Amino acid sequence: MPQTRLSVPSASRFPLPRLSPGASRDLDGKVALVTGVGRRRGIGTAICRTLASRGTDVIFSYWKVYGGAPWAADEDEPDTLLEELRAMGIRAAGVEIDLSRPESPEELLDAATERLGRPSILVNNAAHSERDGFERLDAATLDAHYAVNVRAAALLCVEFARRYPGGPGGRIVNLTSGQSQGPMVGELAYAASKGAIEAFTVTLAAEVGNKGITVNAVNPGPTNTGWMTEELKQELAPKFALGRVGEPEDAARLVAFLVGDEAAWITGQILHSEGGFLRS
Repeated sequence: MPQTRLSVPSASRFPLPRLSPGASRDLDGKVALVTGVGRRRGIGTAICRTLASRGTDVIFSYWKVYGGAPWAADEDEPDTLLEELRAMGIRAAGVEIDLSRPESPEELLDAATERLGRPSILVNNAAHSERDGFERLDAATLDAHYAVNVRAAALLCVEFARRYPGGPGGRIVNLTSGQSQGPMVGELAYAASKGAIEAFTVTLAAEVGNKGITVNAVNPGPTNTGWMTEELKQELAPKFALGRVGEPEDAARLVAFLVGDEAAWITGQILHSEGGFLRS
């Protein structure tokens, strides 16, 4: 399987939807790059749909080789999502790419620019995750998490900033998991890598603000992206002040706000959008 592949599906089967009179197209014509897309119920997919509904052209990355984990990409989802996005009246493209390779961030930005033009929005949603705990943690596990969760995200951020021409409207949003809110027992490598991205977000925001780029991170809390059983959802629901578990669309709406003009004064922030989740 090639490590970088542009996806070009056949003509769309979906009719062009009619927007309601009050529908917002405030991001019309902007180009967004979203990583970690490929699951039908994933946060990345929800972000793509929400941005497209606001007029954003979207290019997304995905990687199907994930060892059969419950959060691995659905086999037909990238092509199906491309058709759906294009039916919403925007340009869309997909790139299959292994973000654990050091060269991938630059290759991905090259592909995005070639297909849709230079992005002004970057959403780092891709993540590597596997359970460990102190009895099992080893160098290989740490390296696997670092390669995707820290190195790829950091290199995408800085290369995006280098290429951004300057002026208002540059947006970077990194997805994290609330590592600063409490422990994640059995996920030492994941917690360490995502905690690093929280720190990176704050410092990068201070460095690139003079180019007109805002940098923020979103912690969506426990989110039902298809991996939760009914029993687990019932167990978790009482721990949310709002009485339900998070859904991908909850995170997507916050990301869409952060990349819009109304959030131009928000940068260097870690936003914990968890529906009042109680960890105790």
